[in-house]
Parts: sequence; C-alpha cells; structure tokens
Amino acid sequence: MLSEDFAGIEAKWQAAWNEARAYESNPDGRSKFFATFPYPYLNGPLHLGHAYTATRVDVFSRYQRMNGKNVLFPFAFHATGEPIVGMAKRVKNKDAKQLHVLRESGVPDSEISRFEDPRHIVGYYKARTIESAKAMGFAVDWRRSFVTIDPDYKKFIEWQYLRLKEMGFVVKGTHPVIYCTSCKSPTGDHDRLKGEGASPEEFILIKFDLDGKKIVCGTLRPETVYGVTNVWVNPESSLVEASVDGEDWILSKAAAAKLAEQLREVKIKREFKGAEIIGKECKAPITGRNIPILSAVFVDEGNATGIVMSVPSHAPLDYLALEDAGSKIAPISIIRTPGYGENPAIEACNRFGVKNQNDPRAEEATHEVYKKEFHEGVLNAACGEYAGLKVSQCKDRLKADFRKKGVADAMFETDEEVECRCGNRCLVKILKDQWFLKYSDEKWKQKVRKCLAKLKLYPEEIRVAFENTIEWLQDKACARRSGLGTNLPWDKDWIVETLSDSTLYPAFYTIAGVLHERKIKPEQLAPEVFDYIFTGEKKAEAAKHLDAKILDEAKREFDYWYPCDFRNSADELVPNHLTFYLFHHTALLPENKWPAGIGVNGMLLVEGEKMSKSKGNFLTISQLAGEYGADVTRCNLMYSAEGLSEPDWRRENALSLQQWIAKFLNSAEMDCEAPRDALDDWIESRLQKHVAESREAFEKTKFRTALQQGFFEPLNDLKWYGRRKRERGPGFKATVSAVCRMLSPFAPHAAEEAWESLEGEGFCCNAAFPIADEAKENREAELGEELVKAVIEDGEKILSMVKEKPESLRVFIAAEWKRGVYAKARETRNPGELIKKAMESPEVRKKGKDAVAYVNALAKNSASLRAETLAGEEELDAIEAAAEFIGSQLGVKVEVVAEEEAEEDKAKRALPFKPALLFA
Repeated sequence: MLSEDFAGIEAKWQAAWNEARAYESNPDGRSKFFATFPYPYLNGPLHLGHAYTATRVDVFSRYQRMNGKNVLFPFAFHATGEPIVGMAKRVKNKDAKQLHVLRESGVPDSEISRFEDPRHIVGYYKARTIESAKAMGFAVDWRRSFVTIDPDYKKFIEWQYLRLKEMGFVVKGTHPVIYCTSCKSPTGDHDRLKGEGASPEEFILIKFDLDGKKIVCGTLRPETVYGVTNVWVNPESSLVEASVDGEDWILSKAAAAKLAEQLREVKIKREFKGAEIIGKECKAPITGRNIPILSAVFVDEGNATGIVMSVPSHAPLDYLALEDAGSKIAPISIIRTPGYGENPAIEACNRFGVKNQNDPRAEEATHEVYKKEFHEGVLNAACGEYAGLKVSQCKDRLKADFRKKGVADAMFETDEEVECRCGNRCLVKILKDQWFLKYSDEKWKQKVRKCLAKLKLYPEEIRVAFENTIEWLQDKACARRSGLGTNLPWDKDWIVETLSDSTLYPAFYTIAGVLHERKIKPEQLAPEVFDYIFTGEKKAEAAKHLDAKILDEAKREFDYWYPCDFRNSADELVPNHLTFYLFHHTALLPENKWPAGIGVNGMLLVEGEKMSKSKGNFLTISQLAGEYGADVTRCNLMYSAEGLSEPDWRRENALSLQQWIAKFLNSAEMDCEAPRDALDDWIESRLQKHVAESREAFEKTKFRTALQQGFFEPLNDLKWYGRRKRERGPGFKATVSAVCRMLSPFAPHAAEEAWESLEGEGFCCNAAFPIADEAKENREAELGEELVKAVIEDGEKILSMVKEKPESLRVFIAAEWKRGVYAKARETRNPGELIKKAMESPEVRKKGKDAVAYVNALAKNSASLRAETLAGEEELDAIEAAAEFIGSQLGVKVEVVAEEEAEEDKAKRALPFKPALLFA
C-alpha cells in the first residue's frame, strides 16, 4: 500500500470525525479522563519531538475513551516571551540566517515580509500547528483552544500572580539569574536557543600573587589549591588588569564584564593578550609555593575568569596537557580515594587507555575520577588543618575560611553555555528589585511533597527526579522586561516570563469553551471570577462582574474535569516546567484539584542522533505525515521506546510499518465463512493473552509493549492461521476485530477503515477495548499448534542436511512412561534422586537401560524442560490432525506412529513434546 492510499484513508476519517464532532467533550454522568500536552511554541512548525509527546497523550486518551471514559484532550498555543519578538526583529533587519531558516521550513516569501509583526507570526504558526495536529489524527476538542497572549488568558495570569503575591510566594529580591544583556531581561529556559535547564553556579575565585596584583583562577573545588602545580593561560585570550572593589586583579575581559553585572565595582585599567604573562611565576595562596604560568590553548576565556589552576594529580586533562607539553612538573597528591593510589588522574588515564588530551576517553577518565573523589575521597596530610575532611563536605568550610583570609572571592557563572533566542550569549547577573517566585519556601515545598506522594507517575522511576528537584529548587525570576505576555498587575514594567505563565493553564482549558461561546469580554474577568470558579470562594463579588449562570456553568466544567489525570512531557522538563506545575497547583487550588497523574518520556533521536537543523535531520509533522502517513508515523514513534528510554525514529521501521498496516487492512476485508475448527480455538485462545498483556501495558503507558501485544503478535497469529488453512473462520474474524480495536489508539484512521470493513457499529474509536475472556483460553489447542510448528521446524533442519529428497516422514510420539519420568524431572535435577524416583514405577523398571539413558538425558538438560506438555494421546491427535499440512510444508507424505507401536530404533528418541522424525 502506498502512502497516497494512507492519505486518502486519513482524509476520509478526519472528515468523518469532524462532521460528527467526535472529539468534542462535555460533562456527563460518566467517569472522566482529562489529558494535556504542553502547548507548543508558535515560532516554528510542529516537529518530531512534539509528535512523540503529543501522540503519547493521544494514544492514552483514546485507550481511556474505549474503556468508557468521557475524555477531554484540549490543545493551546504558547506565544509568551522573547522568541517571537526576536524573530520579528531579525526579519525586519533582513537577517540572512533567519530568512534562510524560514524559507527552509516552508514559509513562502509572501508571508516572510509580514513576519515583521510578531502577531502575524503567532497567527501563521497557529494555523500551521492546527493543520499538523489534525493531520496526525489527534482527538482534540478544538473549542477550548487559546493563545497565551489572548486577553482573557492574560486575565487568568493576572489572577494567579495577584494571589501568589498575596500568599507571599511572589517577592521582590536580589538574586543571581541567567540574563541577556541584549534583551535586558532574565532568560528563562524557554527563552533560550541553547542551555535549557542551565542555572547559575557559584565559582570560587582563588587569588595568586603576580607582580603586586592578583591573578584570579575560578574553580568549583577550593580544596584543589593544595595540589596546584601551575596556572594555565590561553596565549590568545583577552585579559585585563582591573580594579575589582578596590583590589587589582588579572582576569579575562569577559570575566570582568560578568563581575560588573554582579554588583561588583569594576574599573578596567588596561587590556593585554595572555601571551604577555606566560612564562612568569606567581605565588599560590595557602601553600606559598611559586608556580609557573603555562600556555594552554584549551582554556576558554569565556568560562569563569578565563584563567585555570592545574592539578595534575587529580585532573586527567591537566596531567595530559603537561605530558603533551613535555613538562617535568611533578604532581602533588591531596586526596585519598579508595581504589586509587597517590595520583588518580594518572591511573585513570592508564586504565582508560587515554593517549593525549584530545582523546575522547579523557572525558570518561575525568568523569570517573571526579565522581569517585567527590563521593569517597578524603583530604590527605598535604591539606594541613583540613586533612581528614571528606571532599563532599569540605567545600563550604574551605570557601568561608579562604574568603576570611582574603585569598578567595566568588562569582556566578552559568553551568553550561546559554544562548538567548535573540542570539546573544547569556551571563549571570545579580538583580536587585527583581520579582521572584519563592520556590525556596519550605511550607510551599511541603505542600508539593504531599502532592507528589499521591501523584501517579508514568513511569514510577521518574519520582526520584521530582523529589530531587523539589529539594534543590530555589527562588526563580518570574518576569522580564521585553517580549510578549502578561504584565504584572502591580508593576506594569515587568512581563510574566515564558515558564511562569505556563503552570496552571490546564485549568483554563476547562472554562475556555464557555468563555468563547458566551463571548465573555476580558474586562468581565475580574480576579474574583477566577476565585469562585477555581476555589468556590467570593461568589457574590464574582457575580458583580459576570452573570451567575455563566459563573456556575464555568464552575461545573472545572469541577467535572479537574484534576488533570495525565500531563505528559519530556524528562528534560522535570527540573523546571513539570515541577513548577506542581508548585502552582498546590498554591492556588484546593487539594482535591491537585494534579492526579504525570507522564514523562525520553528525548527523541533520529537515526540514533539528536535531532537538529544543523545535522539536517530536523523532521516536521507535515513532512512525516506526507511521506509515511499519520498512522505509520504514530506507530513508529510509539514502537520506538517506552518508559524513559530515548525514542529513536528509524526510516526503515516506518517503511516496514506501512506493509504491516496494509496487510492488516487486507485481513479485515477477507470473508470468514468457514465453520469453526481447532484452529479457531487456537487463535482465540492466543488472543486472550494478547488482549490481557496489551491492556496491562496500556495502563502503565508502556505503549511499545501494547503495540507488540495488540498488533504485531496477533498479526503473526493471523499469518499462521492463513498458512494453515485457506478458508477463514470465526476465530480469524474475532481476532481481526480485537486487533482493530487494540490498534485504534495507535493508528486510528486504519482502524476505522478496518472497522468499516468488519461492519462494526459506529466509530471504532468509540468501540469497547477488548477484555480477555478466560472461557476462551484453550491450552491444549495452543500447545497442539506449537507442537505442529516445532515438528515443521525440526523437519526443515533435517531436510537442509540431506542430499536426496525423501518421499515420506514417520513422526514418532513419545511413549506414555516417558511422560511420567519427564514430570518427575521437572521436580528434581539430581540424577541419582531422579533415577530412584523413576524406578519406583514397574513400567519404567521394565525399560532397563533405555530408562536409565533417558533419565540421565533429562537430568543433564533439566534446565530446558518445558513447564507444559501434552498427554501422548493429545500429541498424537494434534499431529494427525495436521499431518496433511505438515506434509505440504515439508514436501512428503506424513504418518504418525506411537512409540509403543513402532519397530524402528529411531522411535526410542522421541521425547515428550519432541517427536522423533524419520524421513525415507
């Protein structure tokens, strides 16, 4: 089947769903299921990463719908922050890179000229996003959609921040934040092109004496000053002499600029290249050693102070750099670590086979040494009064003592490179009079811990990441000076930043449809209106602004749908968005409305690599749906991973899935008029296991397993059924029907097409998900068919080794006495004990040497004995019933003989569930 055929099927059923308003959800008497997907940002088309996360939500929602739930899956759009404004500025400035990106993503030139207006960008990408979501077949209630810069949504945000401020959770203070000097605003995770998840990190600045000045090195490990052998400087770096709070320092020009943003008084006296001080000696603090300043091109002047201490005993890269330079400097050991000698860096390099500082294995050696030393290392006698302290516990004490002695200072740096969406490299700025969310508040954290304890997580193993985030999370800047969004209601100079207006919005979905339908004006949405709808308080005050009937209608929607049962996102959002989501819900809503479930998935790969435009593997939903079809795309995504594993999009798998789905559609069109026989019993028995395991996997959001058990496994059974008999019977039809419904959450269009062929009632998406029926389980039928397959496989192996083609096959079924011994062998693996037990039977004793040989063979292979076998008569019946089929597969005439009735010695080799085969 070609992708064009899939396109026709998908268009047909999308139109049918739309006409029937199949996914518009309203409160009724049923149990509800409310699922959400983080609204996408409107600065580009939906890509494969969006597709993976959103498809998980859609698949789970469709499964719940088929289990009788009233399901709501809404969809909205994010436009807050700097990215869209930055894009508009770049278009206006005719930025060549930006224009190229837009053209590459399919934006026509006639549209690009209009991208100078940020609101046009919002409208353009909103329309494209809706097209892509519909093309994927997402079961969305579009009546509830909104954009985060819509006036009514802004009123919702104003209410949140007024209440958070009243509670003391929004405060003005002085804190280090990641900051864009171009935008003149803090840069939250979603306002970054690079460095999402990065945060300010405090570096300790160690002061070395040089010609009456302080040459300043940045480090995260102050204890290493005891092991310093030299200082590294990049000869090409731009350094400065600067007065910092009245003390003369030497550091990089970039570092001086950063310190000036951190409430330090910085005056530049002169600039010079690093080469000027290379070869000089400086005096180390604490130890008083004179050490050389050496050249190192690997030093990044943009990181910390741009000048680095060298500790070759404990830093593999420092050791390798000295080795590469041919230096005779001896390392100084300062830490005792179990499993290492005096110089862990040298030992690790040898262990990993690191050849030089450019060897990728140097990174592995560094990681191992740092991790081992931090968790298990103890400072040795070289560290003087600090000897005996654990590395993991000494940092704060050393930092305080060194600062008291005047030999150390501090500065903040980003823990990885951060680039704003405007293109500017960010730094850490200490802001005064900035508005912060007080995530450090212990009472607030306690509420979040309580919420997390009751929260259902998919998968459960992500819980530790949430627990850790709650512990380390500190106050976070919640507003910026520029970009789109909602102004703080009490301080209009500030705009609520991107992540901070995206925490409680699932609640807005529940009432957005009412606000749209009733044409409610923004000015009617006073804070008291939201108080009443979301908390039940201040009804009288709310009624002054909005009709009481409308208030109650909105409240009924919220009370019915909330809390959110399933919110799904990528694991990289646990340290920010998903945890903020919990904080804001616990602050603003009653406990019975706190989140009920969160799903987390790994980050997507494409052909084994991270997706990026620079690698040329950036895939959009429109590309995928066009090339492979929505159902194939959905199935390929869901089959690529489950749990926290990284999903990996593979083109070859997508092409294979096209064939699988096409074969299934063909199966649904076949006549199934043949009368029931043993094969129908077999396939229906097999089906019960597939249904049970698919259902269990769905409940745990293990969608790869659900697809394997609900689609691939039963399709293999259908294939075997078709191989066994030409005419299809009721078991075949029952299996196709069940597969159709188990496939529906994954491939809804193909499922509807098959459902129509099966003459199913209504839409397949509304049909009941199959339930396993124990009454249809038939182990004898399953084991019998398994035996038939095994005989054919054994026969094929034998035929592959013979030169002349045989004409007949005698299949010998093991004698009944062997089955009793076989059962005993499953209970004991001791040959002596087994022989003793077996010989208790007079019938076995009669077999003499044959019995002993058989018992010894079983004892040797006891680990591979089957838990289930058939009785001799059942084996005989199964093979006799399939004799004609076995013969057709092997090209011979088949005769089935019980071992007891056979004269050939070959018959003695027959084992329970493993007949002996004799070709002639």
